[in-house]
Amino acid sequence: MLYLLIILGVLAIGIILFITLHPTFGASPSKQDRESYRIFNHYKNGKFVNQNPTDMKMDVSAILSLMKDSLTGKAERSPSTPIPISLNWDKIHSNEDCLTWFGHSTMLLTLDKKRILIDPMFGHTPSPVSFVGTKRYSEDLLDVIEKLPPIDVVLITHDHYDHLDYPSMIRLKNKVRHFFVPLGVAAHLLKWGINEDRITECNWWDEVKWEGLTIASVPSQHFSGRGLFNRNSTLWNGWVILGENQRIYTSGDGGYGPHFKQVGEKYGPFDLTLMEGGQYDRRWSAIHMQPEESVQAHLDVKGKNMMLIHWGAFTLAYHSWTDPVERAISAALEKQVNIIAPRLGETVLLNGNLAAPKTWWK
Repeated sequence: MLYLLIILGVLAIGIILFITLHPTFGASPSKQDRESYRIFNHYKNGKFVNQNPTDMKMDVSAILSLMKDSLTGKAERSPSTPIPISLNWDKIHSNEDCLTWFGHSTMLLTLDKKRILIDPMFGHTPSPVSFVGTKRYSEDLLDVIEKLPPIDVVLITHDHYDHLDYPSMIRLKNKVRHFFVPLGVAAHLLKWGINEDRITECNWWDEVKWEGLTIASVPSQHFSGRGLFNRNSTLWNGWVILGENQRIYTSGDGGYGPHFKQVGEKYGPFDLTLMEGGQYDRRWSAIHMQPEESVQAHLDVKGKNMMLIHWGAFTLAYHSWTDPVERAISAALEKQVNIIAPRLGETVLLNGNLAAPKTWWK
């Protein structure tokens, strides 16, 4: 018994040291930063909170149902074969206004000859260690980073592993001119060797003019954290990007709420909305939208064209991997919303004539 306790103690110490020392976990905001957050209404008792109270606790029955669901329906939760990705490098390197989707929430926008990379996750698995967690539906995309044109701006919506990937950031850090992140997220980037003068932290409703673009941080309804002890120590958000000819909104992760109408009133209408609508479940409906809610959120922010994101790369919930886009298309048809669904790696020209979905996933 004593030996078992010693082994367990050593194992616990090892895990704590790993989480504390390994750079993939990033860093926590400084004491000075935490003191500065205390003036905000959405920072309480040392943690960021949502505009509306968000309960993410699960009772015993919910936990048991999760365990049951984890053992059934696995065949439908990921593609039967890897999804091929074919990139049109001529389009990616052109200066036309366009969007290239790499799966999940990772996109490269070209607006006004500026290249904007959103939530860079090119790694194999959204996990702090490669041998734990779901695997990407396509091949590892880290090598793609080397072939990308120089990046003017990276936008991060929050610090979860499926949106802020350490291996991707290490490869990107010398390729990017400037990083825009929610409050507290700069601590991760600083630990990874990115200079402070290349990072701008934003609170909700902060607006920055950057080389002709307007970039605004707007609320979302979600949570944050990369370790066992730092949940909600950093902020989460969506982003508004306004160029000469395009008004773009990306929701970031989060549940449906009144913040969408607030964003629409302040910054709408939008030529294109990038709406989170995958990895949902009734047991965490407050922090991830159902596809039908994504379509309604698009209407709330006064969008013209909509693209569903947060699907097509990883299995993080218990629905089939095609369920998000199929439900979103059905809801969009019902509400007369123009929705696009590009292939993984496809570049869409933002010329006002965005094509209808081709159901490539079938």
